[in-house]
Amino acid sequence: MIWCVEDDASIRDIEVYALNSAGFEARGFEDGSSFYAAITGEKEKPQLIVLDVMLPGIDGIELLRRIRANAALKQIPIVMATAKGSEYDKIQGLDLGADYYLTKPFGIMELISCVKAVLRRCGAAKEADTLCACGISMNTAEHTVSADGERITLTYKEYELLKLFLSHMGTAFTREQLMEQVWGTDYMGETRTIDMHIRTLRQKLGKCGESIKTVRNVGYRMEEWQ
Repeated sequence: MIWCVEDDASIRDIEVYALNSAGFEARGFEDGSSFYAAITGEKEKPQLIVLDVMLPGIDGIELLRRIRANAALKQIPIVMATAKGSEYDKIQGLDLGADYYLTKPFGIMELISCVKAVLRRCGAAKEADTLCACGISMNTAEHTVSADGERITLTYKEYELLKLFLSHMGTAFTREQLMEQVWGTDYMGETRTIDMHIRTLRQKLGKCGESIKTVRNVGYRMEEWQ
């Protein structure tokens, strides 16, 4: 079941119709408040949410924040759909945990394609609960990280970057690969966004952050301490 949260009735109807025609079950919500009441109150949860940012009641950014903070809901994939196209708005939504970002106006085939891609990406085999290396311990079930025995707080994107590195120790990733893996294939921001996140991730990890190495003319990798 795909849930579409969109206050424009004509757009919402088209989204639901298109998803139904593509073989998905789809359900529409006209405002953030009714959607949030349903997702927190009903037993059945959606496979994926298509979430508009500008909504009456509770806006899309606040809904995204609440869902990612809720242990029972945080794993649900979310596609943000909004007329806002600035880099800042995309970074805000993606850093809070959006899996994909569609800028209006978008085509129906683009919507269907991104829904399928996100479901494939998020439907991978269940990961191990704990990833440990270089003095870092990540519990993927609890979504917590410790470095040198101290609990640290990461943004969603910092967490996803670290998880990718810990899952592929010794692998060198280009900035473009990191963009695709962590920000999504639709993200069109500059690669300096990667450098900024790597810098803050290293700082938060303290001494353990030294394990994230810069690979000249390529990107970054994590390697075991010698």
